[in-house]
Amino acid sequence: MTAVAASLRTVCAEHPRSIFFGRRLGRFVVSEFALVTAAFAMVHLTPGDPVRNALGLKAAPQLVSAKHHELGLDRPLPDQYLHYLHSVASGHLGSSLISGLSVREQMTRMMPATVELAVLAFVVALTTAVVVGMAAGIGTREGRGRKLHVAFAGITGTVSAIPDFLLAVGLVFAFAVTFQIFPVAGRVGPQSYVLPVASLAAGPAAVLARIVRVETQRVLAEEYSRTARAKRLPAHLIYGRHALPNLLTATLTVSGLNLGSLLAGTVLVENVFAWPGLGQLFVQSVLQKDYPVVEAMALVFGSAVLLINILVDLAIVVIDPQSAIRES
Repeated sequence: MTAVAASLRTVCAEHPRSIFFGRRLGRFVVSEFALVTAAFAMVHLTPGDPVRNALGLKAAPQLVSAKHHELGLDRPLPDQYLHYLHSVASGHLGSSLISGLSVREQMTRMMPATVELAVLAFVVALTTAVVVGMAAGIGTREGRGRKLHVAFAGITGTVSAIPDFLLAVGLVFAFAVTFQIFPVAGRVGPQSYVLPVASLAAGPAAVLARIVRVETQRVLAEEYSRTARAKRLPAHLIYGRHALPNLLTATLTVSGLNLGSLLAGTVLVENVFAWPGLGQLFVQSVLQKDYPVVEAMALVFGSAVLLINILVDLAIVVIDPQSAIRES
């Protein structure tokens, strides 16, 4: 056993990145399996009959029974679970109880609009947070800029506390209804992206900016930053080469979590702006009790969050290779 342990330690020391990636992949597989199980349980443990809800209370019993048999709902629960695992593995997410259309086809048609919105909001949030947070950190380092610190904390705290959908309603009233600068709803032209992206990006940007400010102050207090300033290096070298790479590790870690919540936020924001994406499909499916679509949507959104966390971990290792060694 001692020899085996020593051999494992040697492998970890020689291949820290491989061990790091292997662990993250193992966690992803376990989490994905738990997510699939939870999505299956969500539908089958929900009170009521989804087929009866979809067909209506006056539907003939023979029609309800035929639909149960078609969907496999008359089989034992373990058989249904195994069939569901096979369907997910093969990429078949079932069919809508309402329209009869393939769930995968519906989601494929509406996914680009949601992905565009989420990615744009994430880029805007991250860029704004880094710029504003670094500026606030530089202006308030070593106890300076007390008024700036109070203003920054108050503004970011207030913005981060406003729910996405409430901010969306306020932006629509101000910039679409009152001043009529941007479209009220829809996805037509570049201007239609401004208000939805702003609604989704504002909260995460405020949270990340606070973290970036703290990390900027920490990095600027390090000995290498002081040495760089003592050598009177240009500001773009001090803040761009020394400060920025070292504060991005913590920022990316939190931004990955924020991107997951940002994806969830698209559900309500898309409905405020009548955005033709997955959020609108999800809400309509919940209201219509279209459980196969709801089940598939929960699975896709959850898988996206897990995948985002994996990508963030990989990005952190690229930026800070020592993090893989510390965890191996």
